This record gives sequence, structure tokens and C-alpha cells, in this order.
Amino acid sequence: MTVDALAGAAYIVAALLFILSLAGLSRHESARAGVVYGISGMAIALVATVALTVADAWTTGAFLGLGLLVAAVVIGAAIGLWRARSVEMTGMPELIALLHSFVGLAAVLVGWNGYLAHPEIAPALFGIHNAEVFIGVFIGGVTFTGSIVAYLKLSAKMSSKPLMLPGKNVLNIGALVAFVVLTVWFVNDQQLGLLVGVTVLAFALGWHLVASIGGGDMPVVVSMLNSYSGWAAAAAGFLLNNDLLIVTGALVGSSGAYLSYVMCTAMNRSFLSVIAGGFGIVAPSGSDEEYGEHREITAEGAAEMLTAAKTVVITPGYGMAVAQAQYPVADLVRRLRERGVDVRFGIHPVAGRLPGHMNVLLAEAKVPYDIVLSMDEINDDLAATSVVLVIGANDTVNPAAAEDPSSPIAGMPVLKVWEAENVIVFKRSMAAGYAGVQNPLFFRDNASMLFGDAKQKVEDIIAAL
Repeated sequence: MTVDALAGAAYIVAALLFILSLAGLSRHESARAGVVYGISGMAIALVATVALTVADAWTTGAFLGLGLLVAAVVIGAAIGLWRARSVEMTGMPELIALLHSFVGLAAVLVGWNGYLAHPEIAPALFGIHNAEVFIGVFIGGVTFTGSIVAYLKLSAKMSSKPLMLPGKNVLNIGALVAFVVLTVWFVNDQQLGLLVGVTVLAFALGWHLVASIGGGDMPVVVSMLNSYSGWAAAAAGFLLNNDLLIVTGALVGSSGAYLSYVMCTAMNRSFLSVIAGGFGIVAPSGSDEEYGEHREITAEGAAEMLTAAKTVVITPGYGMAVAQAQYPVADLVRRLRERGVDVRFGIHPVAGRLPGHMNVLLAEAKVPYDIVLSMDEINDDLAATSVVLVIGANDTVNPAAAEDPSSPIAGMPVLKVWEAENVIVFKRSMAAGYAGVQNPLFFRDNASMLFGDAKQKVEDIIAAL
């Protein structure tokens, strides 16, 4: 059996492992196995690719390609291991966005290589090849700059407020129309200037699309960029005649798009509006309305309230991740349950900066997964709850979404924590959330603010119990 045949068989096995990986990651109980399947599939794909490169170098005597491949693998592995060891859970969303940009840039480079290398192609397929080059460069360019903007927003290096250029929707639609026209032109006349033009157009569109989306929708953006990176990989697979890259890209692209759709449904957002760069969405202005005075509570007072409670619900958010409070929170839950208090968690679909962000943090702290419930599972029980602890959440517990039609987040499903008997909000200050919207919950009669570092305040509550 030839090396090409063995590599083809290895790619089929790798593709099957990637499918099993997605299936495993769909449930908490099988997530670890899903990760193992994915790692195994990628290892097989890398070994097969190296084998093909070695065989080609041995046959043709061109060892430069093999040297470049080895250097790329070594450098990439070193950077990957370093970042995986050093990144905090709070930095995971922006790291993922940055990794998506690499995929987009790779697709752009592969597209340019497909144009400059002048591969031998049958005349009947020449037009198809040119269309693949053009489309691959466009998808990759949009993914590249869009992911860079997402990284800058998530890492607070750029304002999370949406960019509102005059006629922004016309700009987006005009860019897509221009892309279609340029594609038809390029298929019939392969001018270098056209490829340069679509590259610049894709970079500009990717930047504008994501810059136009506000912070409240950024979890959906990260998921959508994941989908874009998949389609960019699939486009590169067509150019490289690599079946595994096509299959893998299609898996990532379709699953990312479906996850984005599910998240948009959970947030009462239009799927097409979000992926079109916030089409029709008005920028949050940040409310200046006076809601009255807020009330503060001490850690000792919170401990007394929890001691007298029959039921407690904890709704975590990005602030819990920043403070790394998941471990003392898990300890608090254990102590309260030992006292006979019914403690559960309520997780909003977009809590944190990434889908499943809070679930991963709680699993990391060994919180029993049977008490970690979704928003739909817990919302009806909040009115009968003695105490709700809001730890680092803001926009996902904002009553303005349900009660104020003029609010920028109006209609977004939220955890109705204000219906509980008592609410304790852990925050560093009275600042607005990531979406830039003030939260009237902080001023409700049944709500009390516990200011300070969430980890330290939970530890203070444990000491006071």
C-alpha cells in the first residue's frame, strides 16, 4: 500500500474521531472522552501529513518543504504549550478569538498560494479553481480581522461599545455585492489587482462587522467566528485538495453556526442581525436614570441571611471568573448543604464571555453537576427561593430586559433573580455591565450589595458561618 493510500485511510479515521469528539462534547458526562477523541484525531492527521511530506521529499529531493513543516510544527507546539499553561480561564475567550484569526490568515495565505503557484489544472476546472481562490481569500480575510477585533474587545484593549458608522448596513451589503461582482470578474480575468482588492475588502468588512457588534453579543460573536474559521479551513481544503481539511472545516463551520443560532434564540437576538454586524441594532447608550439608593450588606450579614435560608440559588458571571472565586464558592456550597440548605446554581446561556464558561469553572471546582441548572430549568423556582447570590453577573440578571422596552437589552431572556425573597449582589462597584447598561436590580428593596473582591468576600462569609 502506498503512502498516499495510507494517508487517505488515516484521514478517514481522523475525520471519524472528530465527529465522535463533537458528539462527546455535547454532554458533560462524555466531554472528557470527546476531548480525547479530538486530540487523537488531530495527532493522526499530523502524522499522516508529515508522512506525506517525507515521502514527497524523498521522491523529489526537495527537502525544503519538510524542513519548513518541521519548523512550523515545533514553533507552533512550543507557543501552544506555553499559552495553554499560562492562560487564565478569564483569558480563554480572547485566546480562542486570537486562534480563530490564525485560521483566517492561513486561509488567506493558502488562497494567495493557489493563485501564485499556477498549479496544473484541467481547462474545464480552471474557473472553479479561481472561484475557490477568491472565495477562500474572502472568507479567511473576514475571519482574520473580525477575530482580531473580537480579541481586542474581549481583552478590554478596545471599547466594547458597537461602532455606529453612518449607513453601516449599506456598507456591509455593498461590500457583499462588491465581492460577488469581483468574483465573477476574477473567474473570467485573473488579474492580480482583483485579488489584492478582495483581500483589502475582506479585511475591512471583517473589522467593521465585529466592531459594529456590542459587548452584550460578544459570546455569540466568538461562536460565529468559530464557524467562520471552519468555513475558511474548508475553503483551504478545496485549494489543497485535502479531504480531511474539507470535512473538518465543514464540521466546525456547521456546528459553530448552529451553536450561534441556539445562543441567539436564548438571548432573543436575531441570528441574521448578529452575523450581519448588528444589523438594525441600536447602540446601548447607558442609562442615566435615577433608581434611588442602593443598600449594602456585610459578609457577616450575608452569612446570617444564608444560615436562615431554606433555599439558595447562585447565579455566577464573568466577575466570578475574574476573581477566581469558584473554589471558595464550591466550599460555601458544601458547607450550606451540610447544614441542610438546598443550594443550586442558575447558569445563563451566555454567562461569562464564552459558551459554557461558567459550567467549566464550576466543574473545575468539583461542584456536583446535578445542582448546576440552566436558566430555563431554574427561572420558575426563583420566586420561591430564600436567597439568591449574584456573583459577578450583571446583564444576565438585569430586570430592564424584561420590564423596560426602551432598554438596549429589552427582550433578552434573563435570570429573574429579583423575584426571590432576598438578593445579594457581589460586585466591585456600581459600574454598568459589559453591555454598558445600568442594572435597576441593584436598587430593589430586596437587593443588597456586597462590594469587594468576590473570592475574598465569599471566604469572609465562610469564616462568619
